[in-house]
Amino acid sequence: MTDGVADALEGSFDVVLQGERIAALEADLSAMRVAMQRPALDGVKGGVVDPARANFVDRYLRQGQEAGVELKSFSGASGATGGYAVPREIDQLIDATLKSISPIRAIANVVRTGTAGYRKLVTAGGIVSGWASETGARGETGTPSFNEIAPPSGELFANPAASQAMLDDAQFDVEGWLAGEVAREFAVAEGAAFINGNGTNKPKGFLTYTTTNEADAVRAFGSLQYVASGAAGAFAASNPQDRLIDLVQSLRAPYRQGASFVMNSATLSAIRKMKTSDGAFLWQPSLSAGQPATLLGYPVVEAEDMPDISAGSLSIAFGNFQAGYVIAERSDTSILRDPFSNKPFVHFYAVKRIGGAVANSEAIKLMKFAAS
Repeated sequence: MTDGVADALEGSFDVVLQGERIAALEADLSAMRVAMQRPALDGVKGGVVDPARANFVDRYLRQGQEAGVELKSFSGASGATGGYAVPREIDQLIDATLKSISPIRAIANVVRTGTAGYRKLVTAGGIVSGWASETGARGETGTPSFNEIAPPSGELFANPAASQAMLDDAQFDVEGWLAGEVAREFAVAEGAAFINGNGTNKPKGFLTYTTTNEADAVRAFGSLQYVASGAAGAFAASNPQDRLIDLVQSLRAPYRQGASFVMNSATLSAIRKMKTSDGAFLWQPSLSAGQPATLLGYPVVEAEDMPDISAGSLSIAFGNFQAGYVIAERSDTSILRDPFSNKPFVHFYAVKRIGGAVANSEAIKLMKFAAS
């Protein structure tokens, strides 16, 4: 009887001790949760930290330490030259900024590629069909011709610099600063190339293609159709809006849905003064924030790299750029840190391979400021 009571007491003591251990563990876990929920100190980013991102920003960008940073080749010809791949979050921030400030990128077809080369097949002529009776013979119909589009490309680079003192400052957002600087420099360079690029180590701009006033059915593949404004270096003296309507209607109906005007601010200034016969302005301001203004019911995209109105200039483009212009880019941006070339500044050499070309010449029309 005494031994049984002793065993029962020892068992109850064990239960109590186990309960105390569990309570202590729960208290430790609760303290850890509270610590994780506390606001971060100044200069320290809260939330879940991606180790690759932390290594890239804190170790490589700030201190130049290469341990733990992913090394990738950024040369399509040689694997000997390497660059440090930007983490996905920073690369997406660069892309988002580019899309918001680069007008052609915002409306074109952007394709991500894993290699330096990109090819696209485009059919011309369509499929020929025919009619026959129930038992009539069916001859062979024609087949469309295929054309290969290979957008010319080049390495777009930016080289912003920051002092080492700025990088050592914990409150300096090196990640946001670098993404903003790279995106701004990329946007300026690619915005000009998508419009006027000559295709040599850079994209081929849509204004550099052969232009003709021939319609889609007879025009050579790869050439763009233009509509004359009616006067050299100006709009026609009477009813200038009629030429804008001709420009819109020159684009076939399947492409008009999703089409937009592209011009610079000086050309838009001249168009905003145009009125219809009843006194209404052709240009209509946007009724909601973030939406573009419209001209003849289509959005207007301002691209300052479009030429001003002059004799023979192609100052207005109208088309469905999602179908008409393709931008091919490598999915990764690479960064090389250079603390030696310009002491005490640290340069960040950012590289991205980008190409561009007209994919469908029927989807983009131009206005040429000429009599015919």
